[in-house]
Amino acid sequence: MSELQIAAVLFLVTFAVLFSGVPIAFGLTAVAVGFLAIFGNEGALAAVPKSFISELSSFALLTLPMFVVLGAAIGMSRAGKDIYESLHRWLHRVPGGLVIANIFACGLFSAMCGSSPATAAAIGKAGIPAMLQRGVPARLAAGSIAAGGSLGILIPPSMTFIIYGIVTETSIGRLFLAGVVPGILLVLLFSVYSWFASIKETRQAGPVVHEHYSLRDKLAGLVRTFPFLAIIVAVTTVMYGGFATPSEVAGIAAFMALVLVILIYRTRLSDLWAIMRDASRESSMILLIVAAAALYSYMMSYLYVTQSVADWMFGWNLGTWQLVVVLNLFLLLAGFFMPAVAIILMSMPFLLPVLTQNHVDLVWFGVILTINLEIGLIHPPVGLNLFVIRGIAPQVPLRDVMLGVVPFIVIMLLFIAMLTVFPQVVTWLPDTLMGRAL
Repeated sequence: MSELQIAAVLFLVTFAVLFSGVPIAFGLTAVAVGFLAIFGNEGALAAVPKSFISELSSFALLTLPMFVVLGAAIGMSRAGKDIYESLHRWLHRVPGGLVIANIFACGLFSAMCGSSPATAAAIGKAGIPAMLQRGVPARLAAGSIAAGGSLGILIPPSMTFIIYGIVTETSIGRLFLAGVVPGILLVLLFSVYSWFASIKETRQAGPVVHEHYSLRDKLAGLVRTFPFLAIIVAVTTVMYGGFATPSEVAGIAAFMALVLVILIYRTRLSDLWAIMRDASRESSMILLIVAAAALYSYMMSYLYVTQSVADWMFGWNLGTWQLVVVLNLFLLLAGFFMPAVAIILMSMPFLLPVLTQNHVDLVWFGVILTINLEIGLIHPPVGLNLFVIRGIAPQVPLRDVMLGVVPFIVIMLLFIAMLTVFPQVVTWLPDTLMGRAL
């Protein structure tokens, strides 16, 4: 078989294995070892243990378990509900203020957590019942939380950016900065849509009776959120002020989150055990996936699959714009069927040479890729956030959840087009604070 034929078979087998529900790490390892055994030789198989283990020695991987601890600690607390309640008190008189408060809360929680499903679950548990109780349409309530929760992989700290940075050897700090402005803009765009949708709904439903909160009530609501906002400020200052590396910042942030959870929410010892247990499980899973992906990349390189696919794509003679359109379509379609981590680990080994050859900014592409993966999180059949919402709000039919995210998907598609035309939206902040990348 030629290298391209091997690549076609490899893609189909990998897709089938991952779509079957086999854990990603085990699936990638099995495919890699199987193809090396069939198309390689004994020398190739002898390098499997070294390839698997050597990837885990990277210092950059320390960011993963630390940020997982950060997310687990905050997710275990009432921080999500407190953030939502505080924002609601300030925005309750704005048309759609309840929905906007939830979207803003998703943005803030994402900046502390870094996980989309965790963000959707933490904010949705309190937000969706409150919105339904106050007459917000079920589709808007569920759709706004599902879409707002997807911001967890865009607004730093983002697990997606960390894995993408490790795979492509791109600065994680620069990727974090690149996600800030697009993340804020998406929060604002989601809020604007919710405002218009709520005005239309209010006109049809008639006048709304607003709750009353005094200034004292509003300020009291901020007390519990300030310490967690301090984590965001501390992480931003320490990392981008050049005082520490991303790995060190992750450790600082995890420690601060644990301290605040203990002091503010009086977390018991049993809860701390649960935090560490869940964080250990998730970290182990992610690290195994990273190691398996390194083995998978080694297999593709050894069998000359990566180089052949790259040469084949070069033969299309696509311009930069055409290439970007093709890659966006590929990422969107892949996101309909596979989780974000699997897409990055499976596709980047052969996409990286193509991007480099066409002088595509890897930081910019990392943001574009992440927004595409966000759409995958709220689009069936995988659509993890859809099932998270269904789990925490069983009173909302899955059909309403799916229809509710459609306007937000359209917004994200238009936003990708805008970032393609104006890449400076992504690159301005990292270039300003860290200097232009060479």
